[in-house]
Amino acid sequence: MSTDTYESPLNSRYASKEMQYIFSPDKKFSTWRKLWIALAESEQELGLNITDEQIAQMKEHIYDINYDVAKAREKEVRHDVMSHVYAYGVQCPSAKPIIHLGATSCYVGDNTDIIIMTEALELVKKKLVCLIAELSKFANEYKNLPCLAFTHFQPAQPTTVGKRATLWLEDLVMDLEDVNYQLSKAKLLGCKGTTGTQASFMELFDGDHEKCKELDRKIATKMGYDSTFAVSGQTYPRKLDSQMLNVLSSIAQSAYKFSNDIRLLQHLKQIEEPFEKSQIGSSAMAYKRNPMRCERIGSLARYVIVDALNPAITASTQWFERTLDDSANKRISVPEAFLAVDAILNLYINVVDGLVVYDKVITKQFMAEIPFMATENIMMDAVKKGGDRQELHEKIRQYSMEAGRNVKVEGKDNNLAELIANDKSFGLSIDEINAVMKPANFVGRSPQQVEDFINEVISPILEENKELLGIEVEIHV
Repeated sequence: MSTDTYESPLNSRYASKEMQYIFSPDKKFSTWRKLWIALAESEQELGLNITDEQIAQMKEHIYDINYDVAKAREKEVRHDVMSHVYAYGVQCPSAKPIIHLGATSCYVGDNTDIIIMTEALELVKKKLVCLIAELSKFANEYKNLPCLAFTHFQPAQPTTVGKRATLWLEDLVMDLEDVNYQLSKAKLLGCKGTTGTQASFMELFDGDHEKCKELDRKIATKMGYDSTFAVSGQTYPRKLDSQMLNVLSSIAQSAYKFSNDIRLLQHLKQIEEPFEKSQIGSSAMAYKRNPMRCERIGSLARYVIVDALNPAITASTQWFERTLDDSANKRISVPEAFLAVDAILNLYINVVDGLVVYDKVITKQFMAEIPFMATENIMMDAVKKGGDRQELHEKIRQYSMEAGRNVKVEGKDNNLAELIANDKSFGLSIDEINAVMKPANFVGRSPQQVEDFINEVISPILEENKELLGIEVEIHV
């Protein structure tokens, strides 16, 4: 790694090697060469004078890209595509006359961008499926563990740890649906010419409309796609970039929500993200165990959410058939969104895989609040024993205020159960009241909801995508 020039932290610290390769120069320019080969083969098949020898020579030099020649040429001509056409021609002298025949720069540039984004989204899908599998194991393991639910971060009617995890899962399932939909629409630009009219190919094929249409079909098939955009200007619609990054933004939003919940739970000492044996939580406070991985998820997620505005604005401001103010922006905004989401998913999987649940703390905090939530049940049991509901309701209100004062003002334990047990008008012993306050009595259908959700929603997803399961992720810092 060079230490005297800037390097994106997305490469040096966060994203996986797999995602870095997808957006690498080698991937980009070898795909350019594959597209030039697909163009030459298709033109030959449609009757143009292109020889097998020319195509074979091009195939010999897909991966040994002469970057030095291309770089030197670009300094002269200030055009990246023509520089690589030239460099390819240096390596393939017999094919030099027919490389890029009839095409415009966007033939290689735009088709490659689509291929790269599609492959990157497929990697995102793989990690998303593996994350769903890992999180569903956690949900199932803790489906019966009661805990306080929170609305407005105030204690509310109880849930279970596993049920809460299904809320995180539901977000990811929605994201996977969006990913699948986006992948289902994958299509290439094809070979449409300078303003999308295919005029240059009408010239090459002597006005044969069907051959122009067949050229698009052949190129798509050779590159592994079923279709191309039916119409276009010089470029594919920049709305595609916006749609892609909207999907990534949605994943970032889901991860951000999860990471915030874990940070809050870690503050409550209920659940912690993994903490390595030699990890330092704070440079100043040696005892600290900061939720740094979840904080990093949130930090990267913010970047992706904001970054998604870039292709939205670009799509909005394209003029007629083509302007070039998209190029510099999309070179940065699109790869970085994918690299950041890749890093987010790696972190998310890592955190879920190592979550530490402190069930005794969860139960203790539950029991500190449950007397307030159990008052309705306690009152009903007392009425069954002959008590007056209106009288008991008023007494519970007064005892609740007293117990609340003990907790908030005096710093004492919640003694509401003892106050009620000591009042003979309720006719309930402390044991009877404690039986009412059994945590499992207050979680509703939470365990069953977890089971139903996993069986009816998650299991079919994992079965459908079983070939994607088993990925190993690594975080670097």
